[in-house]
Amino acid sequence: MEALSHTITPKLTPTPVKNDVLRRNGFTPAILRSNGCYSTRICRRSRVFAKIHRSKGLDFNDPDWNLKFQRDFEDRFDLPHITDIFKDATPIPSTFCLRMRTPVNEEFADGYPSDEKWHGYINNKDRVLLKVINYSSPNSAGAECIDPDCTWVEQWVHRAGPREEIYFRPEEVKAAIVTCGGLCPGLNDVIRHIVITLEIYGVKNIVGIPFGYRGFCSKDLSGMPLSRKVVQNIHLSGGSLLGVSRGGPGVSEIVDSMEERGINMLFVLGGNGTHAGANAIHNECRKRRMKVAVVGVPKTIDNDILLMDKTFGFDTAVEEAQRAINSAYIEAHSAYHGIGVVKLMGRSSGFIAMHAALASGQIDICLIPEVPFSLHGPHGVLRHLKYLIDTKGSAVICVAEGAGQNLIEKTNATDASGNIVLGDVGVHIQQETKKYFKKLGVPADVKYIDPTYMIRACRANASDGILCTVLGQNAVHGAFAGFSGITVGICNTHYAYFPIPEVISYPRAVDPNSRMWHRCLTSTGQPDFV
Repeated sequence: MEALSHTITPKLTPTPVKNDVLRRNGFTPAILRSNGCYSTRICRRSRVFAKIHRSKGLDFNDPDWNLKFQRDFEDRFDLPHITDIFKDATPIPSTFCLRMRTPVNEEFADGYPSDEKWHGYINNKDRVLLKVINYSSPNSAGAECIDPDCTWVEQWVHRAGPREEIYFRPEEVKAAIVTCGGLCPGLNDVIRHIVITLEIYGVKNIVGIPFGYRGFCSKDLSGMPLSRKVVQNIHLSGGSLLGVSRGGPGVSEIVDSMEERGINMLFVLGGNGTHAGANAIHNECRKRRMKVAVVGVPKTIDNDILLMDKTFGFDTAVEEAQRAINSAYIEAHSAYHGIGVVKLMGRSSGFIAMHAALASGQIDICLIPEVPFSLHGPHGVLRHLKYLIDTKGSAVICVAEGAGQNLIEKTNATDASGNIVLGDVGVHIQQETKKYFKKLGVPADVKYIDPTYMIRACRANASDGILCTVLGQNAVHGAFAGFSGITVGICNTHYAYFPIPEVISYPRAVDPNSRMWHRCLTSTGQPDFV
């Protein structure tokens, strides 16, 4: 997907904040716990970095600005539908009805569906509230405001689920599933339930595209026929039945392949870059007036997709990270002046590291990409490590892979998706820690653990299994409802559909002024490192 990545993937790497810039803005390392704020840097962030989303063209002096914002929001979050292109597309009664306990017969005679009313459908006007907290001030912890006064404006997104009318006849559907990017717990669970739900609708022709987008055009790779029998037990193991890869052909080549194969439903499992590709495929299909539904299922173990409570694989990653953290703790606790360093996933967001630190209760220092830090100096990580060794006798550090990249020599290399190849911050911290204590003449036993590939390859836990099941089902419901260029996610505990451009504009990140990060600081007891 190189051609796709370089042309349509948004720039996802946040600009690093220099320490001198932080100091110029008043971010000092003093710890002020007595007034309920953990540091002047965090207090200052509540004013400087309170999120105020100023929409273009809005005049906040206009008494009707909030109504205009609401209209703009509704326009942006209106879901693309095949009737936008095919004005005369006629819906038919849904073939999905759980009152029908037997599969729709092959001839579809009287199979659309029974006359008996079933009250399990979603009304097209059903909505889910995007934001549930009414912040009274931009200075509130984690505040997300539209205007400087933090005015409450209702923002609604489309509820996911089966509709009473569908826009595809199951016997005419050829559905394809593709998994892109890296591995993630739950991929097989999503594949399984997409296939099962398609079959409940009556679809007989389902194919898996091997090894990501490249499987569309590689002569060496052929599609894998999928059925309930094939996918019945795939969720019992990790990885992806279809395989994954980065890179691949251009958009036109992919759509050419879809046209040639007769694919009119495409389910794409992947992260921001993969979704950008899915959106480009959707746009190309519309341009060619192809009646195709392209639906995404957000797959990012880092949990960095906008607007969603969480993405599948995240809970499993946090749970599995506990094993590595516990091992590091035992190694450190059992050694004289032991220090354990654990590197976890998180290229541009530190959700896994933050939640793993909270869950384990064994982390003394948690380092994430969103919060700059220094290793050396009077307020650096190493100085605090010395304090921990002196007072506790051991210490455990948890660091996200994208943290501290400004401290490491850049490689200037990129992967097949166009992502910058990161330096190994875990090894860097290990080496610098050894040098620091050796220079002090203090013995230190530093152990480094990187469980990345063990976590990525494991089977989804129960929580993620449920999430994957519902995401897979709702992806199929969205496609049959005639939506395209959308993705499905969980929003305030409810499942919703989002237009793809709205969730890939930039990666979701940990807000250093959020209550969750403050909770992490309370758990670790760490000071500021700038």
